[in-house]
Parts: sequence; C-alpha cells; structure tokens
Amino acid sequence: MTPRVCSTPSSRGWPRRLREALALALAATGCARPLPPSPDVVRRAAALDSYSADLRVSVRGALRGASRALVAFRRPDALRIEIPGPAGARLVAVARDGRLTAVLPAERAVLERAATPLEMEALVGIPLSPGELMDLLVGVPPKGVRRYEARWGRELPTRIDAELQDGTRVKAAVKDADAGGTVARAAFDPPPHDGYRSIDADEARRLLGGR
Repeated sequence: MTPRVCSTPSSRGWPRRLREALALALAATGCARPLPPSPDVVRRAAALDSYSADLRVSVRGALRGASRALVAFRRPDALRIEIPGPAGARLVAVARDGRLTAVLPAERAVLERAATPLEMEALVGIPLSPGELMDLLVGVPPKGVRRYEARWGRELPTRIDAELQDGTRVKAAVKDADAGGTVARAAFDPPPHDGYRSIDADEARRLLGGR
C-alpha cells in the first residue's frame, strides 16, 4: 500500500474562511495532527473521582488478545471490568479494597485473588494495579511506563497506546466515556457467585479463549 502523503499549496493570502475549511477537511481525512489538550483539561481528567467507558482493547505481552470491555472505576481503588458476549457477560471482574473477584457467569466459575499487578496480568494480560489502570485511562502515564501516547477528545483520551515497563503493549479505543458521571457503588460489589466453582487464572483465560 502506498502511504498517504498530505500536502497542500501555500494558503498565504487565502480568505480566512477558506483556510478554516481546508483545515477541517485535512482533519477529517486524518492529515492534521490532533491538538494537545490544555493543561486544565489534563488536570481535570487526572482528578476524576469516577469514570465509565466502552473500550476496544488489544494487549500484546505475556498474554495476547483483543476484546470489547466495559470499564468503570471509583477512586481510590474500585474498578470494574466487564467483557460482554452475545448472550450476556462473559466476564465480570471487580477489584475493591485490594481484592479481585472475577466471575464467568456462563461457566459458573469464580476467581478470587489479591488485586495486584501480577494477578491483573494473569487474568487480563495488563500488569497494572487498579489505580495505575485508572491513570492510564484518564491520560496519566503509569509509573515506569516506557511510552505513552493519547489522542484526546474534549475531556478525555479517545485512543491510548502504551508500552508498559515489562514491554507489554496496550492499545485502547475509547467510546462513550463518561467523565465524572455517577457510577453506582453497587457496581463495584463482588459479583454474585454462590455455588460457583473456584478456578485459577490459567483456567479463566482458557475459558475466555485467551492465550
């Protein structure tokens, strides 16, 4: 494929409206580089107490895969990750008060562990603590990250591309992000799992089709 080259003749002396129309056209075709967010926008995003969004996430590291994920958090350490399926949630994982509870409803299986970067990596392939994952989503590079790039919308990142300390690559396309909206506390309660069998992270990944 021939790479697209964006070029235009000099616009010096063109009417202002024509110059603005050209800038909009280039932005629509991906030729214009996105403007960085203002410092105020970055500060407001970093200070958010709660967040929710529909993500398309890809991970390349010790685990590899791509999935849609519904993610929500409440500071300081409550995090919910839901992977939807055609007939309901395939995975509902909640981290709260330092504990991780992950339920696979269709398999009537549950994983319960400490909410550490190691356990998060074992389950979803991302070696970050809940707090670090919150930061990554709102435009704050986690500690020790090798590279972090974000494309911003009006209030929050809409695309994230990060290489973590261990070389894991995380990309996320963000849809319908709610900046600071009210997320019910009940969303971060451990999912119901009475009578479910206990599994480890290896079996959870196998049941989810992860590698």
